[in-house]
Amino acid sequence: MPGLFISFEGPEGAGKSTLAAQLHATLAEKGVAALLTREPGGTRLGDLIRAALLEPGLEVTPMAEFLLFSASRAQLVHSVIRPALHADRVVICDRYADSSLAYQGAGRGLPSEFLNEVTWEATGGLLPHITFLADIDPEVGLRRADNKGGRDRIEQADLGFHRRVRQAFLLAARGAPERFVVLDATQPPAALNAKVEAVVITTLAALGLGITPQVE
Repeated sequence: MPGLFISFEGPEGAGKSTLAAQLHATLAEKGVAALLTREPGGTRLGDLIRAALLEPGLEVTPMAEFLLFSASRAQLVHSVIRPALHADRVVICDRYADSSLAYQGAGRGLPSEFLNEVTWEATGGLLPHITFLADIDPEVGLRRADNKGGRDRIEQADLGFHRRVRQAFLLAARGAPERFVVLDATQPPAALNAKVEAVVITTLAALGLGITPQVE
């Protein structure tokens, strides 16, 4: 498929949303046609699902949670991601399918085989070309999340849940080193942004999408 599909993943408070937004701004400055979206969300349906899934105090079973995420993902891929990629754009997604394997799989205990089957149907097997994993200790990440205000429904899960999520992300990265770039989210933002930018610009140049890395 043409274009470049980039996802950002990580535990709560890792700063992935900030990294995604900064990459989008950097590419825009360089004249690269890039689209920033998120999961759940990115469409009218997805935004409605997001509001329900993150509402504190709402009781949602693990299965219902996963299927709602999958519905949002299916709509996003069909309406936003695939059309943008076919138009040779860079798509930057704040969370994607790896989050379901981590949160609803390792975190909630749903079987990975089932998650993979549903995700395949929901996305048509679409995977990112690059996945940046912002890694952080859950205790540190949750303290960061607390600083931005009250915790949402998923952030309110116990520490054991968040530790399982982190380990699942790291396991996924070890299993697909050709796709994942693991970032130490405790590093200064400038260093993290520079690493992300370097990887993306090098990839764009390799794909012949009009960006040539500067030689120092």
